Formats: sequence, C-alpha cells, structure tokens
Amino acid sequence: MNITDLISPKLFKNEPLWLLSITAGLEAICLTLVWKAHDIGHLGMSILFLFATGSLLWDKRHTLRFESDVFSSIVGLLLIIWVLWQSATQNLEHTLRLLSFTSAFGVSLLASGFKGLKQYWEELIILFFLGVPSVLADLLIDISPLSAKFATFLLWYSGFDVTNVGVNIYLPTGSIKVAYSCSGIDTINYILGISIIAMVMFPIAKIKRFFVPIFAIILGFVINGVRIAMLAVMEGTNKAAFDSWHGGQASYSYGVLGILIFGLVYMLLLKQEEQQTQNSERSSIN
Repeated sequence: MNITDLISPKLFKNEPLWLLSITAGLEAICLTLVWKAHDIGHLGMSILFLFATGSLLWDKRHTLRFESDVFSSIVGLLLIIWVLWQSATQNLEHTLRLLSFTSAFGVSLLASGFKGLKQYWEELIILFFLGVPSVLADLLIDISPLSAKFATFLLWYSGFDVTNVGVNIYLPTGSIKVAYSCSGIDTINYILGISIIAMVMFPIAKIKRFFVPIFAIILGFVINGVRIAMLAVMEGTNKAAFDSWHGGQASYSYGVLGILIFGLVYMLLLKQEEQQTQNSERSSIN
C-alpha cells in the first residue's frame, strides 16, 4: 500500500464512525490542553461551542456527503498533524485557541474535501469564533486604555474623585492598572461567539443580523467596564473582595451576566419576529 492509498478518500468515504472518532479524539486533546492551561473561562466556552456544533451535525447526519479527494485529504492530514504536534510540544501561546477550529477544518477536508466544506459552514464558523478573533485581537489591538477611560467615566459619573492616566485609574483610596488580560477582550469575544451561535441556530431577519454582533461587542465592553470600575473601588476598600472579583471564581460572574443579558435580548428579537409573522399571516388571510 503506497501513500496515495493511505490518504485515499475511500478510506473515509464509507467510514463516518472513523471520522467521528478522529474528531472526538482531537477535540478531547484540545479540551485537555485548555484545562491544563488553567483557562477555565475558555474551557467552559469550548464545551458550549462543541455542544452547539455537535447538535448541528447530529441534525444533518443523514444528509452529509463524504466525497473528498487526494489533495483535500493531504491538506486535512497536515492540519491534523499540526494540531498533534502542537499538543505534543505544548509550546502553545496563541495557538491554543486555534486548535479546535483547525481540528474541525482538517477533519472536514478528510470527510468531504474543499468542495464539500459548505456542508459544515455552520459548525466551522462557530468554532472559528470560539478562538480565532481573540488571537487576532491579541496580536493586533489593545483596548486597555479605552477600557480604563470608560471605567473612569463610570466612576466619575457615579460621583467618585477619579483620575485616569493611560491604563491607570487613580482614586483617593488606591489605584489599579488595567492590563490587557483585564481589558475585556475575552468577554467581548465570548459574547460575540454566543451571538454567532444564536444566529446560526435561531436565525433572524437579515437586516437584524448586522446589528446583533455589534450589540454583542458593545455589551461585552460595557459589562467589563462596570467590572473594572468596581475593582477600582474594591482595591482600596476591600482587598478580599478585590481578589475574588479580579481573578477568583466571582470574576466569571460578569461573563455569565453578559451572556444572560444577550440571551434575553435575542429572545425578545425572536419573539418580535414571531409576532410579526403571525400578524402577516392574519393580514393575508383577511
């Protein structure tokens, strides 16, 4: 058996169970690496995103077509090998949040080739927004100064004697520095990812789809600004509370709150569309 036979589409065409096993194994590796990195927030979001993609795949399982080709299989195998190599070296840094999407993309090529990727566009776009935007944001932008200014504005509007210099916020009781990890970029990206899941699984009118991601980004930024303002006050008044809300378990409450608010707003949009559809049907009958 030569290398062409090893990567032949026939090896996978009639074996969806093998593809499922490969996918499950790769995603299990990704989750394990995130867990070992102590990135609890990303671990929880990864599980949620994988449940969403699994649900979508299950719904379309009878309509999937497995028609890959040699070139697509080679590219898919190379991507999978890259994921395994990254997991073996564990020198991840930015690549950690790219592994789930890369794994899914590689298996999709093995299963259906480049021509069949459109079958998996929903799952791939969800996994894309799980980690790729956060990596791009980490490499290209730093919103820490903007987050510090917004938190300062909230404190000033609330009546505090506050001063802002760059990423530093000064109060009479103490000061804090808004580091990149506290800028809210993760909260923004996670709520943005949730908005993508919502639009894929529960579609709304096209004109509203443009505004939903924008709302998600603004919501994530505002929620984190409130968190920074609270931390600035706690730093000089309650150190234990500061530690808990800064890096402890309580710190995840802001992200959960943001997701709940987004979910409520999106439910209202869906309800509004349902009512509009019912009104249109009644008007057409009359």
